[in-house]
Amino acid sequence: MRLLLIRHGETPTNVQRLLDTAVPGPGLTALGERQAAALPRALADEDIDALYVSTLVRTRLTAAPLAAARGLDVLERDGIREISAGDLELLPGGSEQGERYLRTVFAWAAGDLELRMPGGESGTEFLERYDTVVAEAAASGARRVALVSHGAAIRTWTAARARNVDVPFAAARRLANTGVIVLDGTPSAGFEALTWAGATVTPAGGGGPAGEPLGAAG
Repeated sequence: MRLLLIRHGETPTNVQRLLDTAVPGPGLTALGERQAAALPRALADEDIDALYVSTLVRTRLTAAPLAAARGLDVLERDGIREISAGDLELLPGGSEQGERYLRTVFAWAAGDLELRMPGGESGTEFLERYDTVVAEAAASGARRVALVSHGAAIRTWTAARARNVDVPFAAARRLANTGVIVLDGTPSAGFEALTWAGATVTPAGGGGPAGEPLGAAG
């Protein structure tokens, strides 16, 4: 299965660099709407059989132009929503507490799954819900699946499940709005990342260049 993990378009709280993870969340900025409108052309070389979004408004708005262009139904699943910030909700991403959010999610990807976000979920709970949607997509028989999801959720899941992406790699590479990570594999055999925001990812067993600093969730 080819899996495209797409971050939603820009939101007002992305501009403000706030940890905004609650449902239903804000819509898109004018730039975010343009980013969403550009997705069909950006993904012109990708055949997509199924299109999933989270329960946050911004993912459905981002997916709408792609769904219309491809004639796809939009499947909404709570499992691929953003990682809940819990007690850290709406704090600045660049603050000490905001950085705690990212340290927590990447600790999950490194294997500390019982660590819990303050007032929020654990790594086990997050990965179980995200894995459930990926498994559903795989079981559907779709060969190419797009999930419109969220920055921290996408990076954390990829670091935990792609055999050629480790925590330092994912933590160093902020995924821009409507950025895409492309993976290949299955839940049973595992996944390998092919590209990260358009850049080829070194196959399993290789290394990778240094990337960008940690970024805020959303």
